[in-house]
Amino acid sequence: MSKTQNLQAWIDARKCFGLSHAQVQMARELGIGPKALGGLANHRQEAWKIPLPEFIEREYERRFGRAAPERVVSIEERVAEVAAKKAARKATRAGAPGALSEPGTV
Repeated sequence: MSKTQNLQAWIDARKCFGLSHAQVQMARELGIGPKALGGLANHRQEAWKIPLPEFIEREYERRFGRAAPERVVSIEERVAEVAAKKAARKATRAGAPGALSEPGTV
């Protein structure tokens, strides 16, 4: 599965399960895949399960010790950031072939 297909799967999962951008980011940081969300979701048939958004928030707080990520970035914004960073790197490489970049820059 390519990177764009994986991100599209997260966008679809966000819509399907009614998750916020923060909850999707929390699930990604926890290592939960978009396909695994279906098994974790409460389909009203398993009354003992807590709703999926609450489960993600509880597990995130338990593992990382905070209620939410410090900086919430939607998947669309993350794709744009990565593309901009890649374009900037490509431009610096094309502009000065063979030259080393300055320390502290990417």
